[in-house]
Amino acid sequence: MNCILRKWKLDDAKELAEAISNKKIQDNLRDGLPYPYTEADGKAFISDMLAADEHFTFAFAITYDDKVIGSIGVFRQENIHSRTAELGYYIAEAYWGRGIMTEAVKQACGYVFANSDILRIYAEPFAHNTASCRVLEKAGFQYEGTLRQNAVKNGQVIDMKMYAITRQMEAE
Repeated sequence: MNCILRKWKLDDAKELAEAISNKKIQDNLRDGLPYPYTEADGKAFISDMLAADEHFTFAFAITYDDKVIGSIGVFRQENIHSRTAELGYYIAEAYWGRGIMTEAVKQACGYVFANSDILRIYAEPFAHNTASCRVLEKAGFQYEGTLRQNAVKNGQVIDMKMYAITRQMEAE
């Protein structure tokens, strides 16, 4: 597989904007992203990721054949959950269904477990996003339950699913 995760570069902003300025992708992400997503939006996001504390934010560009096609991040939680982190990701529609996202999830989790004290990484995809749920399952995450009526997206009350992988599971 030619999927490589790497640190963001400001020069990635144009390709990032091309990947995420897609209503089908944004409909499966949390709110707060501008649509259409511009190169300036990409530069602001990348600047934030480069300035973030590397002990709390593990943010990577997903590249395929040297082109940025998506984003993946693992974000440490706080207080009693300080050794738990949330995973978030997306990939350009042209690359869906090729196993690239599963590989990116495996790489990101492997990096975080190898380079931090994080014990658990979780993700909460929308229940109707079966492709994202499948990515997590193929990457070794375990389904832990449905979070009923957990979000409002595009005016609809929706369920989310909870998936997690632990340092111990990843090692097995």
